[in-house]
Amino acid sequence: MVNETAVTEFLLMGFSDVRELQVLFVAVFLCIYLAALMGNILLILTVAQNQSLHSPMYFFLANLSLSDVCYISVTVPKSMAISVTNNKRISFSGCVSQIFLVITCAGAELTFLSVMAYDRYVAICHPLQYMIIMNWNACVQMAAASWIFSLMNAVLHTANTFRLHFCTSDIKQYFCDIPQLLMISCTDTTANVEVLLIETIIVGSFCFVYILASYVFIFSAVFKIPSARARYKAFSTCVPHLTVFSLFLSTSVFSYFRPKSLSSPAVDLLAAVLYTVLPPLLNPIIYSLRNKEMQMAMQKMSKKLFGFHLMI
Repeated sequence: MVNETAVTEFLLMGFSDVRELQVLFVAVFLCIYLAALMGNILLILTVAQNQSLHSPMYFFLANLSLSDVCYISVTVPKSMAISVTNNKRISFSGCVSQIFLVITCAGAELTFLSVMAYDRYVAICHPLQYMIIMNWNACVQMAAASWIFSLMNAVLHTANTFRLHFCTSDIKQYFCDIPQLLMISCTDTTANVEVLLIETIIVGSFCFVYILASYVFIFSAVFKIPSARARYKAFSTCVPHLTVFSLFLSTSVFSYFRPKSLSSPAVDLLAAVLYTVLPPLLNPIIYSLRNKEMQMAMQKMSKKLFGFHLMI
């Protein structure tokens, strides 16, 4: 008989049972978390406070940073608390919240990267019509549509996952993740896997092809620009976006689509860290490294808020 006893809490996987390694993990992840938090919040405040950055590109970038703040805050603090207290429990409602917020933030990340590709396409391929096409009404609508889609997508997968019964409470991951929950389910998960796979392929393929097609047109237009300086300026606005998209794509593909031969508890844990921690940490750094205007504005904001200039 299948054990369908109601599970009221789950047990998350710790990074180590050795106390010294737990302390090291907390120290490293606290530094990473604070750096990601400071970088993204600083970017949002810089865009909000600096009039010269009130443009569609930076508006969408601020939304991307907002999703990154939420993204890393959903998983890392709880994992650090587990290492400090040795209490691996997470309530049923807490697990539901983690699943919902992780999917929302990951979806927002992907949709905003797609919207930002469209913004760069219009800016480079139709510069004279840019302010007409990318007016503030259109930008707000696109941002709202991105968040609404991400929320609806999260509701679908969260509800579909927690309609299941679970045989055990042990989750072999440092946060609540759908694949790990499906593995401990007593219920047939065929429908869950099919919905998850079909939706991921459709949405992921559409966003990937859309971004790829946008850059085909962008590069085609850039190579026709006679001035080398103008070409460099056009490329410099695209490189950060391409880098961020490549980082998000590579970490997510490695996390969820790598061969089973590369799967083990340690590798799964490392993959999840890359997927949930690296993008929020590196995104503000990547966007500031190639953008002199953003560098100057962020240095002024850091001086105002923290009393020192950032070394960018």
